[in-house]
Amino acid sequence: MPGPTARTHQADIAVVGAGAAGLYAAICAAREGARVVLVSAAPLAQTASYWAQGGLAATLAPDDSFERHLQDTERAGRDLVRRSAAEILVREAPDCVRDLQSLGVRFDADRFGGLALGLEGGHSVRRVVHAGGSATGRRVVRQLSALAVAEPRITVLEGSRARGLWRADGACRGVVCESATVLASRGVLLGTGGAAALWARTTNPPGSQGVGLVLAHAAGAALADLELLQFHPTAVIGVPGREGFLVTEAIRGEGATLHDSSGERFVDELAPRDEVSRAIEELLVGTGERSVGLDMRAIDPAHFPNVVGALREAGVDPSRELVPVAPAAHYMMGGIVTDLDGRSTVPGLYAVGEASCTGLHGANRLASNSLSECFVFARRAVVHALGAEAAAPQDPSAADIAELAAHEPPTATAQTREALWRDAGIVRRPEGLNRLSEDRHPLARLIARCALAREESRGAHLRADFPEREPSLDHRHAVVTGEDGLEWQTWH
Repeated sequence: MPGPTARTHQADIAVVGAGAAGLYAAICAAREGARVVLVSAAPLAQTASYWAQGGLAATLAPDDSFERHLQDTERAGRDLVRRSAAEILVREAPDCVRDLQSLGVRFDADRFGGLALGLEGGHSVRRVVHAGGSATGRRVVRQLSALAVAEPRITVLEGSRARGLWRADGACRGVVCESATVLASRGVLLGTGGAAALWARTTNPPGSQGVGLVLAHAAGAALADLELLQFHPTAVIGVPGREGFLVTEAIRGEGATLHDSSGERFVDELAPRDEVSRAIEELLVGTGERSVGLDMRAIDPAHFPNVVGALREAGVDPSRELVPVAPAAHYMMGGIVTDLDGRSTVPGLYAVGEASCTGLHGANRLASNSLSECFVFARRAVVHALGAEAAAPQDPSAADIAELAAHEPPTATAQTREALWRDAGIVRRPEGLNRLSEDRHPLARLIARCALAREESRGAHLRADFPEREPSLDHRHAVVTGEDGLEWQTWH
């Protein structure tokens, strides 16, 4: 792998990652007159956000309220939600929806011309905004990508991978990439997504392996809640070419049902995701089956064209037959520890979206809160970064660049991915976690360490040897502070 060239870019803010959070952060910064360099390993509009089928949860309906959305978020999060983060999300999400509309994102409308609101698991009322049915991520990312390319204040480094974060005087001042070095006077913002692709069975694209978490940890930033990985209950299984394809929860919100091999329903399909995934896993373990059946036959195919089209291309007609589904690794609640303005524990380094951990999602993310989080906290991070005093110009030495460039973020092997699915899957056991703690991949080891430390079952984390929730761990977060350090912190 060639090292970075001598090309250097100067910016007010460097944004690493061009998913929903990174794109929106770059656009928000540019609107304030800032110079932005946007670093994207993948071509624009091919990030994990592009494949997001869920929508944006926001209190927009007449029968909804701030209190209801907050209660639903906290109920799903199993006494681990940081209330201050949830309050910000609920309060600011509606305005972000309106801002996206002003930027040209077209959300689905009802027959009266208002926003069509969907119902998803864990929500007590319809409050999820979609675009193109289950093509929300695609629609939003395409529009924001087009705006970013057209914005003269944004320089896009497409196909450029971050190799290391450059620190000077105790603060993060830039990022070293394969093709260039970006110096940022007001901050580096990581919007690199999560790590669900570390698991062998996943709904995520291959690149979602926690690269931003590894970069931040190497730069001294704290990580938290790494044991809390959400499994989506309805990912396609046993269909060539569509293994792990996610069938959006909105389809169950419109009436699709789950059935065992005898045709019986066995779970409340709109319960929070941890409950539904656990019910499916218990059934599969008890019967030896590989899948349960998702009955979409009463669903109008025109409402979810990309899901129905993808299934039909793979030889499954959801209007005539049940779709074989089983849980798969989907979303990491943990990540880089940040405050409510996106600040990590390293000055000058910000993180937003799935790469971050504000405590918003607790132990089990409420469906479609994550896209809303991307926009709400990206905007807050940009406001804070631009309000900070600009760092004096300082160039890294050639030795600094060479040292950072040599630390290529690790790629998980097939063995590591199988180990995470086996030892840190829906049900965890100490012998498997101890084995995983010796894995070659640094993030796999940290995940195992956090899962071993949480001696209870809560939300997405199920320990076979500690099957009950431990009240003393309410609002307690496992925080990784160094290569070997782990401490418990209470976030209110």
